[in-house]
Amino acid sequence: GLSQYSSDPRTEWDLSAYSTREQVLEAIRNLRYKGGNTFTGLALTHVLEQNLKPDAGARLEAEKLVILLTDGKSQDDANLAAQTLKNLGIEIFAIGVKNADEAELKQVASEPLELTVYNVLDFPLLSSLVGKLTRVLCTRVKEKGNKATSDFPVNTGPQLSPTDLKISAVTSKSMNLTWSPPLRPPKKYRVVYYPSKGGTPREVVLDGAVSSLRLSNLTSHTEYLVSVLPVYDTVVGDGLRGITSTLPLSSPRSLRVSELSHNSIRLSWKAAQGATHYLVLCSAAPDGAED
Repeated sequence: GLSQYSSDPRTEWDLSAYSTREQVLEAIRNLRYKGGNTFTGLALTHVLEQNLKPDAGARLEAEKLVILLTDGKSQDDANLAAQTLKNLGIEIFAIGVKNADEAELKQVASEPLELTVYNVLDFPLLSSLVGKLTRVLCTRVKEKGNKATSDFPVNTGPQLSPTDLKISAVTSKSMNLTWSPPLRPPKKYRVVYYPSKGGTPREVVLDGAVSSLRLSNLTSHTEYLVSVLPVYDTVVGDGLRGITSTLPLSSPRSLRVSELSHNSIRLSWKAAQGATHYLVLCSAAPDGAED
């Protein structure tokens, strides 16, 4: 499977899309580079929520490997998102090109770093890594695949998935989330939320016995994407997703002008709920406009 990212991650193809080496190579040849920002944390969250799901071709009993290829320093918290993946047993390999931050690569990657972190000066030099990286990846899959898999859940239906996400009590700065827990309580929940038009994702981790949360300190008049993910010892269940917009800040109303003189006017208005200050701007009308 492959996803590209800038400020908005995009799935190019899922794990189940192609079944032969030739098909994958053809898809790579047809790939178009996606320029833009470097929101690596958002991209890793996208991979977890979208690409490592059964309906995207991920098999619960199979080992999960993520190869991150980046040519810059992340503009959001990549370490937090990477730690979430690693806590779920997903192994991360980090490959930096050109302006990548090596310290960040080492934070994001799984141990041992001498096998999972690579850095080259330019894109053509990536070819020098192919042989070693292929051997390392195949060896890791074989090593991990030899472990017993009997502890893995056999499905991610109602046993592992919460339902009925409700978003209520929306204000300009906050909203309430509630959901119905799955039949098998999770170890914890990850609640990830961020503006739909791009922005740093924020995350709250809750105990698995909790099924509600109030999000606060939001930006007014902004559409938010919300994900609620149940986390078990060996798998992330299917999450709930919702979208809603915070309310705009209330505005002053009924502006009135009175007590005009040659060098002053008096303004009055109906107050805006919650406002602590007002900023009043004035300027001379352009030539030809009404005084």
